[in-house]
Amino acid sequence: MAKTKNMLGSWAFLIGVLLAVIVGIFNGLEIYSLNTTLVVAVLMVIGIIIGLFNITSVESMPFLFSGLALIIAGVFGAGVLQSVPVASSTLVAMLEIFIPATIVVAIRNVFSMAKN
Repeated sequence: MAKTKNMLGSWAFLIGVLLAVIVGIFNGLEIYSLNTTLVVAVLMVIGIIIGLFNITSVESMPFLFSGLALIIAGVFGAGVLQSVPVASSTLVAMLEIFIPATIVVAIRNVFSMAKN
């Protein structure tokens, strides 16, 4: 069972990052706007799957620190890189994955600490 959960999280991470890059490129080059509610919802669900199945309790603190750094850099980087639309759009799409994943891991970590 653990191997299946790990594979689901690994595939979700790979698919999510690739999808975020594709969405960022399409939105940045203004080829076709992929910034629909469905695409954002899919990215968020992928982020939740990553948070639930890919991050173990041992990895939670390093993930939270890395996720926090990524979210801060993504928010400020998207604003700074507005003159490079592909980079800005890709950062925003990555945020749509990593914010839900970080929230899920943080909530799971809080419950784990409260249980002890």
